[in-house]
Amino acid sequence: MIEKRIFRYNNNEIKPGTVIYKMSRDQRVQHNHALSYAVDVAYATKSDVLVCFNLVNNFLDAPQRHFEFMLKGLEETATELENLNIPFVLLFGSPEITIPKLIGDTNAGLLISDFDPLKIKLKWNDEINSNINIAFHEVDTHNIIPARFISPKEEFAAYTLRPKVRKLEADFIKSMPQLERIVYGRENQIDNRSQFNKIDYSKFDKSVGTVSNIKAGRKNALDKLDVFVKYRLEKYTTLRNEPGADFQSELSPYLHFGQLSSLEAVLQVIEAEAPQEAKDAFIEEIFVRKELSDNFCLYNKNYDSMEGFRDWAKKTLIEHIHDEREYLYPIEQFENADTHDVYWNAAQKELVNSGKMHGYMRMYWAKKILEWTETPEQAMGIAIYLNDKYSLDGRDPNGYTGIAWSIGGIHDRAWGERNVFGKIRYMNDKGLKRKFDMDAYLRKVNSIKLI
Repeated sequence: MIEKRIFRYNNNEIKPGTVIYKMSRDQRVQHNHALSYAVDVAYATKSDVLVCFNLVNNFLDAPQRHFEFMLKGLEETATELENLNIPFVLLFGSPEITIPKLIGDTNAGLLISDFDPLKIKLKWNDEINSNINIAFHEVDTHNIIPARFISPKEEFAAYTLRPKVRKLEADFIKSMPQLERIVYGRENQIDNRSQFNKIDYSKFDKSVGTVSNIKAGRKNALDKLDVFVKYRLEKYTTLRNEPGADFQSELSPYLHFGQLSSLEAVLQVIEAEAPQEAKDAFIEEIFVRKELSDNFCLYNKNYDSMEGFRDWAKKTLIEHIHDEREYLYPIEQFENADTHDVYWNAAQKELVNSGKMHGYMRMYWAKKILEWTETPEQAMGIAIYLNDKYSLDGRDPNGYTGIAWSIGGIHDRAWGERNVFGKIRYMNDKGLKRKFDMDAYLRKVNSIKLI
């Protein structure tokens, strides 16, 4: 199955020499196909393995909240790698420069990366490939079924991807053996503590405070998964959409940073003592829907703008672009949760103060930004800005796709025509109050404390 996860950036043959795994999206040791592949190649060529992570201080304008969460997890990963006799190197700067230099310094014979469909990551990999003369392989360990393998094109909706998943899932839903201490290690181990001490936190945007409710790292990710499976999964079908309840998995930050893999989450849910309906609902979200997002961002380069919408959606939104809006807010009022809508304000406060937002409320939140801005393009920009700035799972295919679904009907269908929205699906506060205990949601949000 590993061959189906590999994408080759060039046709160069693997040479004896250090096998470098450029860790990026999947920041863990176990259940990591890219690292396992690196170890297998190292054994086959009697070479050593080296894992590197390239830190870019201004990556898509991420603030300190996100860097702190990520770096705490990476420290845990670096220690685990050291225990396996695999050195971890933290690089600083532009990857198209730092990675080729590391390859030269180590006399590497193969470069491996994990998979990420975001434009900037693909651009970096293309630039790296242009600057090296060794084999460069990408291994998709983020998706249960590799994104490039399951489909060669942008899927229309979940119903077009789901049959492909069902056909292939038995081949890919398989547990991975634990990685053990390797034989071919480098003699001069690197002091991980000193590497992380070199990080200059003053260069990060401190305008967004850290959060107390989500603890970083793989150990915490596995604990969170265990709590979900034991105490929340049973009622996932009926209560996951209830904003005032706590029955969502809360795994998205760990999945985003790769501290947890979708595969191991699915494997644990499959073995859980819970109703099959609840298991199926969770697997649909983390498998079909999440991997549909990767498909969208991989094959639609305009995933973060109105240009990425389907023709019917662009047409209907343009036809209604001059419709009168009852409310229009500048970005500052959105960011400060200062609208007329108490539920929207609560959702924004939840995002700012906790680093996450309830999934159902995130749909409502994005649709109201469309309703209260002058153009769909402006709405996209504001929603992405706020989501990426405050949410710990920001700058992620799930986020871009969810916003494109809410504002541009991606993976949805045309609905009854109405003001501003045209044929895009509509949501309002009356629907929230009719379906849910919104007072409970307001109480929950007001109890969140920012540190």
